Amino acid sequence: MAIKSVFVIGAGTMGNGIAQVSAQAGYNVTMSDIKDEFISKGIAAIEKSLDRGVKKGTMQESEKAEIISRIKTTLDMNDAKDADLIIEAAPEVIDLKKNIFKQLDGICKDDAILATNTSSLPIGEIAAATKRPEKVVGIHFMNPVPVIKGVEVIPGMKTSNDVLEASKEYVKSIGKEPCEAKDLSGFIVSRLVDVLMNEAIRCVMDGNKPEEIDKAMRLCCNFPIGPLELCDLAGADIVLHGTETIYSEFGERWTPAPLLKSMVQEGKLGRKTGRGFYDYTQK
Repeated sequence: MAIKSVFVIGAGTMGNGIAQVSAQAGYNVTMSDIKDEFISKGIAAIEKSLDRGVKKGTMQESEKAEIISRIKTTLDMNDAKDADLIIEAAPEVIDLKKNIFKQLDGICKDDAILATNTSSLPIGEIAAATKRPEKVVGIHFMNPVPVIKGVEVIPGMKTSNDVLEASKEYVKSIGKEPCEAKDLSGFIVSRLVDVLMNEAIRCVMDGNKPEEIDKAMRLCCNFPIGPLELCDLAGADIVLHGTETIYSEFGERWTPAPLLKSMVQEGKLGRKTGRGFYDYTQK
């Protein structure tokens, strides 16, 4: 099952990162979204990311131009009709994802792999929206996509072994390492990191300073980033959604911290709104 072309649905943080690393690995990529402004922001983010490599001397301007030339953009999902691998990176809303996969089922060629970048939603339920659940798989990238080496690959109950192995080979081909996970809420990464972030938020509620919590985890546990900094990076709304999704499956031990809910209600989502546990308006 050879993969030569990749179609990415969503030009946001995850989508443009997936498009970038795929194009860097030599794949022909099409990045789609529902508005021109989202596409423009996505391409600008890719160029900014590649510029960092040019400034560091790890990439030539000619290499950057070649990578960008491999990325086409579109507002029409029908352009996925000839793609070998489709990766959906839309917001974490189950009905939205199911609707996208139902559309893809009527658009894509029979041997195409349909992948979702969901961090916590069930692969089997998304696959059930299609008539080809054996072709559906989870390929969960981490943020920031160009930097983090690990990628979760999650087969649904009906995912074929050929699709699973082809997905792992794709992950390896872009210079990353696949980590196979079971199709349970949160898989491996979100299930473990969300409980850490949730407990860190409870530590704030107990009177600990966010900067002291993050410093302790960086210096005492050798974390590259503190759990509250990570929450701000991911977005409090994303963390709350993931925590609530996992709570629905695993019960009381996953009750979201009240402070997390309050922050989302107040719009203090982290970096994307300028304020979270830290103030980003002056940075």
